[in-house]
Amino acid sequence: MNYNFLGNTGVLVSELCLGTMTFGGEGYWQAIGELKQDSVNELIKTAVDEGINFIDTANVYSFGQSETLLGQSIKDLGLSRNDLVIATKVRGRMGEGKNQVGLGRLQIMQQLDDSLKRLQMDHVDLYQIHGFDPSTPLEETMRGLEDVVRSGKVRYIGCSNLAAWQVMKANGIADKYGWSKFVSTQNYYSIAGRDLENELVPMVEDQHMGILPWSPLAGGFLSGKYTRDNKPEDGSRRLNFDFPPVDQEKAYDIIDVMQQIAEEHGVSVARIALAWVLTKPGVTSVIIGAKNTDQLIDNIKAAELSLTTEQLEKLDEISARPKPYPQWMIERQARDRLAPASFSPTQSAVTK
Repeated sequence: MNYNFLGNTGVLVSELCLGTMTFGGEGYWQAIGELKQDSVNELIKTAVDEGINFIDTANVYSFGQSETLLGQSIKDLGLSRNDLVIATKVRGRMGEGKNQVGLGRLQIMQQLDDSLKRLQMDHVDLYQIHGFDPSTPLEETMRGLEDVVRSGKVRYIGCSNLAAWQVMKANGIADKYGWSKFVSTQNYYSIAGRDLENELVPMVEDQHMGILPWSPLAGGFLSGKYTRDNKPEDGSRRLNFDFPPVDQEKAYDIIDVMQQIAEEHGVSVARIALAWVLTKPGVTSVIIGAKNTDQLIDNIKAAELSLTTEQLEKLDEISARPKPYPQWMIERQARDRLAPASFSPTQSAVTK
């Protein structure tokens, strides 16, 4: 297992992070997983034994059950809290009360206290906003996050599912007042979902943040179970919980190439999908989830898989998407500045 620094911090996290959406199974989360305490303990023990020190959860996962199961598991297994980096999130609705949702200072402080009780901890290492709250000024959100950092209940803050401009605006506010800034961003990233490469990846590289990809197997669609001849059936997660959205026809083309490469290595298609994400710029730790130890171990083995340059080129080519404006214009206009020695006036970039 390799370890990377979490953004521009001195904290090392495993390149694979254990996600906990499969813990609990309360309400609509049942479609993702229904793991109870014994199974959770087994998964966490396996992950830690394999070198994973980074675990990600959220208050909304099974409406608190995921945090409760995780906290109890750490206690049951006698794991050292100081050897683990624990991340959780805030934003989603946690009750029927008027103020049990959102990113106001009130909600942040209340929800963190509730999360810590469920986790049986006095602090979390990474506290992430789970999305954008259009009803709360970013100034209030960032001050609320600064308050919980100064209280000692949070070590670092991160964000999830934000646009690049929102991240920059939030960190600009924090920088102005000398508050804590987001060190990482957790986003959907898979070989079948490369949208974040347009804006977020360049931002992360420029700002020295870390990307924590969620759903690198596109909700199981890239696990190897599905092909054009074997599409999702009744009872499968993709039919019961069709998320994240996937262009299935494009994904089937990608799966065909991954299947060929998987056969060359003698491994699962899932390992190919995960190994591809691990090679991408800005990626700090890829979040993997599982319903059983066999699935978890297979995913973890992706960290040991080295894809050849030719294989990576094939995967990049089959999964490539047309670049949106202004990305294609920015790249076109940069030609004469990125390689000035070889630039010819006849190759002048279009400027209008």
